[in-house]
Amino acid sequence: MRLVDTHTHAWGQDTADLPWYSADLPPEWSGPYTHADLIGGMDAAAVDESVLLPTSIYGRGERANEYTLRALEAHPDRLWGVGVAEYDADGDTLREHVRRVTGHERMLGLRFHACFEYGQTPGAMDRSTEWVAGEDLDPLYDELAARDAAAFVLAKPDQLSMLADLVERHPAVPFVVEHMAWPDVDSEPDESPWADFEVLAEHDNAYVKVSSIPRTSDEPWPYEDVEGYVTNLLSWFGPERLLLGSDYPWLDDWGSYEECLSWVEEADYLSARDLTWLSHRTFDRLRG
Repeated sequence: MRLVDTHTHAWGQDTADLPWYSADLPPEWSGPYTHADLIGGMDAAAVDESVLLPTSIYGRGERANEYTLRALEAHPDRLWGVGVAEYDADGDTLREHVRRVTGHERMLGLRFHACFEYGQTPGAMDRSTEWVAGEDLDPLYDELAARDAAAFVLAKPDQLSMLADLVERHPAVPFVVEHMAWPDVDSEPDESPWADFEVLAEHDNAYVKVSSIPRTSDEPWPYEDVEGYVTNLLSWFGPERLLLGSDYPWLDDWGSYEECLSWVEEADYLSARDLTWLSHRTFDRLRG
């Protein structure tokens, strides 16, 4: 079965040509995890293609997506990309940001660190901030729709009702909530705010990444305690709007690359059809 990992990261050396904006690295990391390293990890874990998500290492400025673009050029048959931009700009500038980021045919859209206070790079965690839903960003979402591009949103459960309103306002934009909204000790699969996913699921342009699973779980592989979250998402969204992702190497401290994805093989509540959609069909649908 073809496997697309919809959430990975890679970054190069801190050089004069492409310097790090910050040293916000995964736990236990101090150096690069290059696109060549990622391809090696994909080969070892039997991953056919993967999607590169931006980190705060390169900031949000004009060259924030340079390393991702270099990776796409180096591995045009294996990698896809998502970009990031500066969001505190006027409408015409926001539209230009979208056009610049999505100009490459393998760039899928923009990422929004919705659960962080707005800044040049993600700041303090704020579970209730609503900057991604501000009307000032409407031109950006309109341009995403015009470009057939998606919005990838890193949110917390407390923001799901706000996202439901945003998704309803922009029905032509696919919105992808990453990491199942990061459920944690304050989240239960059958209770609000995490269960607000059920309201979000009423909108056909809403998707969810079943990703970063080792960080969500309090158990070792195969992370059986995430079953309630995954089965509820299946009930509300159907497998057709769920995507499988690893979040590697950000999870190197929690599990191996293979473990971040192979838990689905032990999840007997997932049918063969579910696995097909999670592993690649939803991704193909999302990118059109």
